[in-house]
Formats: sequence, structure tokens, C-alpha cells
Amino acid sequence: MSSYAKIYEVVCQIPYGQVATYGQVAELANLPGRARLVGYALFRIAPDAEIPWHRVINAKGEISESPVRYGSDYLQRSLLEAEGIQFDAKGRVSLRHYLWRP
Repeated sequence: MSSYAKIYEVVCQIPYGQVATYGQVAELANLPGRARLVGYALFRIAPDAEIPWHRVINAKGEISESPVRYGSDYLQRSLLEAEGIQFDAKGRVSLRHYLWRP
């Protein structure tokens, strides 16, 4: 199984209304220290894909913004909010409250 397939398998397990960090996904995919690879893998997913890419955020509880995503940063936030995930005034998600603990 490819590294991307392992990543997608883990991401598909993140429950509705919860988030995981890039590093957490890397660890669960047996790719420790490869958080950036998780980001690359998720970037390749179409925004309307079955894989819940939007549930992966950075270790600060923030959406990792990128100018090359052409607006999907805003889409990610709206998808998370639609699942009941709340952001604070600084645009952060409470990892204590919403972090997936498999």
C-alpha cells in the first residue's frame, strides 16, 4: 500500500465532528515525522471527494492556509463548522474538545 493510501485510510476514520492533526495522521499511518507528506497527500484530493480531508488541521488547531488552494481554506472552515466544530476569535479549534482519540 502506498504512503498516500495509508494516509487516506486513516483520514477516512476521523469521525464527523472531530479533527486530527497532520502529525497524528502521519503517526497512525505508520509514517512518523511525515506530517508534511500528509499535507501533500490531502492537497491532491478534490474538494468534493469522499475522503474527509477537511478534518485534518495543524497542531495549533488552525487550518493551514495556502494561496495555492484557491479558496479551499474557506471551504475547509465552513465544512468543519457545518459539523458543529467551533473556532475561537483567533481562528483556532479547541484540540482538547474536538481532537479525535482513536
